[in-house]
Amino acid sequence: MFFFVWTLFLVPGALSVGFSSNVSASCVGEDCCSDYDGIGPCVLCSMLPSEFLDCNEPTNKNNSDGIGCAKFGGQNFDEVTTTRVYCRVLEGIECYGNRSFWSLHEVPCVKYTGHYFLTTLLYSVLLGFLGVDRFCLGHTYTGIGKLVTIGGVGVWWIVDIILIITGVLMPEDGSNWERYY
Repeated sequence: MFFFVWTLFLVPGALSVGFSSNVSASCVGEDCCSDYDGIGPCVLCSMLPSEFLDCNEPTNKNNSDGIGCAKFGGQNFDEVTTTRVYCRVLEGIECYGNRSFWSLHEVPCVKYTGHYFLTTLLYSVLLGFLGVDRFCLGHTYTGIGKLVTIGGVGVWWIVDIILIITGVLMPEDGSNWERYY
């Protein structure tokens, strides 16, 4: 037993059995594992976990390749559309195949712009008669109307609280509520 352990440290290459010897340490080119045999440590670049990828954000569907989001957002899971995005492998990660590719998994077409549900609800309850909730959501003109009429003499103020709670009144830019975790 002692001889076997001692041999692992003295014989060059004894610990690298079954691994590809032509893997470059810098991994700068398009194909880092040129002699991939399926046994070694290299995996197909498109199969890497998302932690090793730099992927673009989802875009609108007005590009020439037909990939993108037809609409962003949605209140329920079934209302949210998905799309594929273009990904690149991070520097220094060794993999086999093209280092830039369209993702295999689809990502949700949701964007966040810093609007928090609880903050907006508190604005609506405390300062809604001045239109602060409408201004924060980007509804500038209706915010001015709400400010001038002092919350529609209280009626518009109560209606906006109900609209925010039920999810009818959302940010103007079509983004979803920011998550708190």
